[in-house]
Amino acid sequence: MTQTQKILVAGATGTVGRQVVAELLARGHEVRALTRDAAKADLPAGVEIAEGDLTAPDSLVPALEGITGLHLITFGGAAFAPLETGPRVLDLAHAAGVRRITVLHGGGPTPLEDAVRADDRVSWTVLMPVEFMANALEWADGIVAAGEVREPFVDRLSAMVHEADIGAVAAVALTEEGHGGQEYVITGPEVLTVGDKVKTIAAAAGREITLVELTEEEAVAKWRAAYLPEDVIGFLLEVYGNTPEAGRTVAGTVEKVTGRPARTFAQWAAEHADVFRERS
Repeated sequence: MTQTQKILVAGATGTVGRQVVAELLARGHEVRALTRDAAKADLPAGVEIAEGDLTAPDSLVPALEGITGLHLITFGGAAFAPLETGPRVLDLAHAAGVRRITVLHGGGPTPLEDAVRADDRVSWTVLMPVEFMANALEWADGIVAAGEVREPFVDRLSAMVHEADIGAVAAVALTEEGHGGQEYVITGPEVLTVGDKVKTIAAAAGREITLVELTEEEAVAKWRAAYLPEDVIGFLLEVYGNTPEAGRTVAGTVEKVTGRPARTFAQWAAEHADVFRERS
């Protein structure tokens, strides 16, 4: 039985952060959630809320008191810019007695992750999830309004991961020995096309959904209409049109670290089926 520990979770209101919080609670640990606005946190009962900002490291001093593990993100502030404050955050964490750190990979090299990797004072683990299953929520409005999904590159492959499994891997790394210095690629248990995902959602929601394949030009027009920045559009064209091998290859990380199989997309779709049903 793992001894109860107290973990500080940065980004606790985000897609992954909420799952880290939930998994730590389920495992019987104490959780302190770091947020820039406590009034908007909306976290489960039993979670201690601490206001602080990774862009202003000294604001973390009270939040770090009594903490044994720290979950970090690599972007911060209202604009979600890459954090440059890693060295100071790590100094404060070390001074507070933090023993383990997880950092959520931001899709490429970032100053904070670089600082974590270079730190030999704590046991650190880098979490590198592939595409989130939660990304499928972007299809909800089109499915509800028109019964269709409009996407380019429909044959692209993805080993997409349930966000709860990212939280589970993080929770283990933050509270148990044996994960220091590790870079964990986190995937789901299967490789799916866009068509596979649409069929799975249709089955879960009990409705027909048509998949409409867009050309690259049509996809770019769609994303621009949604006011996506040009660098984001370029990134989407690259990862969808030429998905990296890691993003389309099943890794056994979830089962290796947590001792249970990774959750399937069918499970995720069943959990979110109501989002894709017609609304009265």
